[in-house]
Amino acid sequence: MRTFVRGAAMWDVECPRRPGRTAGVTMAGFRVRDLQALRIVPYPAVTLLLEFGSGSPVLDCAAGRQQPGSFVAGPGLGSGGAVRAWGENVECVQVRLSPVTARAILGASPADLDGAVVSLGDLWGREASRIREQLGDVPSWQDRFALTDALLARRCAAGPPVDPEVAWAWRRIVGTHGLARVDGLAAEVGWSRKRLWSRFRSQLGLPPKRAVRLVRFDHVAHRLVAGEGAARVAADTGYADQSHLHRDVMAFTGATPSTVAGEPFLAVDDIAWPSRGTTAMPHISRELRPGHRPEVGRAPL
Repeated sequence: MRTFVRGAAMWDVECPRRPGRTAGVTMAGFRVRDLQALRIVPYPAVTLLLEFGSGSPVLDCAAGRQQPGSFVAGPGLGSGGAVRAWGENVECVQVRLSPVTARAILGASPADLDGAVVSLGDLWGREASRIREQLGDVPSWQDRFALTDALLARRCAAGPPVDPEVAWAWRRIVGTHGLARVDGLAAEVGWSRKRLWSRFRSQLGLPPKRAVRLVRFDHVAHRLVAGEGAARVAADTGYADQSHLHRDVMAFTGATPSTVAGEPFLAVDDIAWPSRGTTAMPHISRELRPGHRPEVGRAPL
């Protein structure tokens, strides 16, 4: 277990030693003695938080609503800078689910979350309590990861998949860090624009244009955390100018780019999710190129 320190934030972080068996699923373990009003920065994934310690994390959401304990939240949790997390003696496994995989694992579409935070007990019933007990009973973090991995793999195998065309469109957006031409996605999969927009929204929980903005913002935010200048990042990531980037970052976080560059929620990714790969533009493989139809049955990303 490694210790992450950023300003006043000090957290113990553990990562799985082996890759999980389900595509589109990553996880990390956290132990935090004193979690002080942490700003939640939007991320292009469904967040599943499984807590099991003597304390309990609490999310302060919009309109003064609080969500204690284990929860599920759709892509973009924290948009507008309105969500804070706090707590004492917090121990949890945080899981990031690709929206493509989340539908099967959750047993419901991310669209059903409607951008809200939902108690895991409300979604999974008694199974949520059993998971909490099991995570607390096992002796090590690696055992907790193995237990969580088995649970998610079982649920994924039993759940409904998304349409391969929708999964392909999501991979296209992610693979280009949000630089894919939204208007061309439907043509590339051979569907009408109306059909793709409807299926994408209902199965992944957000419309394609929102997905493009969120994926691009995530890439931008992590480059800012890495110390790159806002002007250079704006030029590289498709913004009209630095002011355009500034407005987008403010819309997602309620904070300026310079403030976001110091956010612990983003900086911890280098330890918790070291292979996230957002700082360099990836090679666009054959299945992500225009004119190539999606292959049915490909694993989601």
